Amino acid sequence: MYDILQGLRVVEAASFVAGPSSGLYLQQFGAEVIRLDPVAGPPDYRRWPLSAGGDSLFWEGLNKGKKSIAVDLSRPEGRELAAAVITAPGENAGLFVTNTPASGMFAHDRLALLRSDLISVRVIGWGDGTSAVDYTVNPAFGVPLMTGPADSDEPVNHVLPAWDLLAGSYSAFVLLAAERRRRQTGAGAEVRLALSDVAATTLANLGQVAEVAAGGDRPRVGNALFGAFGRDFVCGDGRRIMVVAITPRQWTNLVGALGIEAAVSALEERLGTSFARDEGQRFTHREPLFAMVQQAIGQNTFEGVAAAFDAKGVCWSPYRTLRQAFREDSLFQEAYGLFEAIAHPGGGRYATPGAAGRLEGMPRGPAASAPRFGAHTDEVLSSLLGLPTAEISRLHTAGLVAGPRP
Repeated sequence: MYDILQGLRVVEAASFVAGPSSGLYLQQFGAEVIRLDPVAGPPDYRRWPLSAGGDSLFWEGLNKGKKSIAVDLSRPEGRELAAAVITAPGENAGLFVTNTPASGMFAHDRLALLRSDLISVRVIGWGDGTSAVDYTVNPAFGVPLMTGPADSDEPVNHVLPAWDLLAGSYSAFVLLAAERRRRQTGAGAEVRLALSDVAATTLANLGQVAEVAAGGDRPRVGNALFGAFGRDFVCGDGRRIMVVAITPRQWTNLVGALGIEAAVSALEERLGTSFARDEGQRFTHREPLFAMVQQAIGQNTFEGVAAAFDAKGVCWSPYRTLRQAFREDSLFQEAYGLFEAIAHPGGGRYATPGAAGRLEGMPRGPAASAPRFGAHTDEVLSSLLGLPTAEISRLHTAGLVAGPRP
C-alpha cells in the first residue's frame, strides 16, 4: 500500500467485481475505504472460490484493507444511518462508490440533500438502467463469437470478467477526476458508469467498431493473433508454448532463434513481400509461417526451445495452469515484492498482493487482509458520526447495526 491518497475517505456500497475493485485500488494507494454492508451480510460474501472453512476467497481478495460497517438497510433508521456515513463532513470525504440502483435508497439526489458537494460513482449494467453483468454484456457485443476454434460456430465465453475489471479501474479514475474538479469548483457530481458503455467504447478504442462499420464481423482465427504473428506451438516433448512477434525486432529474433532465415527469405521472395517490415503480411500468410515455426519448434525439447528463445530475446511464454505458475514463478515469492503471506479473518494464511503499480523511490506498505463484515461498525459510528457508547449499544440492541460475525 502507498500513502498518496492518505486522508481521502471513500464509502463503498457495492458487491461483486467492479465496485469493490474500484475501492480496492483506492485503498491500496492510501484512501480510507469504508464498506457499507447489510447486517445479514453482503450478497457476495459467500461467492466461490471458498476456503476449506467456507469463507469466500473472492470476497477476501477484493476487500483487502477496507473497513466494514454493518447496517440494517431494510429499516428507515438504518437507511438514515447509512446516509449519514456516506455524507459525513470532511474536506476529503463525501466520496461514494456503489452499484446500487440509481433510483434506490442511495439515489444521488437524495444524498445530495445532506451534502451538496457529494461525489457519487455508480456502476450499472446497461446505460438505460437495464440489469446486466459482465457475462451478459460480453456476448451482446460479439466477443464470444470472435473467440474459439475457427471451425466452430459455438460461442466461447471468456473466464476473465474484463468489463467488470475495466469498469473498476475507470470508476476509481473518474472518482479522482471528479474530486479534483470539486477542489477547483466546489461542485459535487454524479457519475454513472455502465458496463455496456465500457465494453462499447473499449472495442471502439481498439478499432473494432470502425472495422465492422467499414466491413464485416471479424472472423474467428482460433489461437492465432489477429493482424500479426502469434499462436501456440508444441515442442518435441509435448510441452505447449505461446509465441508472439508483433514488432520487426520480435520477428527477426524469432526467425534467428529458430534458424529459419533461408526458408523465410524464400517465401518472401516468392510472395514479393517482407515479413520483417509488415506485421499484417505475417498474419495474411500465417499458415505457411506457422508450418515453418512448428516444424522448427517440434524438433527440439521445451528446455532447448526456451534456452534458444531467451538467448535471442524472443517474446514467448509456456502454457501453465495457475497452480503451476504459483509454484514456479518468482513473482509470487515475497522476495519479488508483490506478494506476502498474511493471515485472513477466515483463518487462512496465503500469498496476498499489494498494489500492482510500483512507485519508484516510495516505500511500499505491507499487504492488508479483508475485514469480517461489520468489523468496524462501532469504530465508524464513534469516530465518524460521533455517537456515544450508549447510543451505539442501543443500535446493536435494536438490530440496526451488527458487529463481526464468525
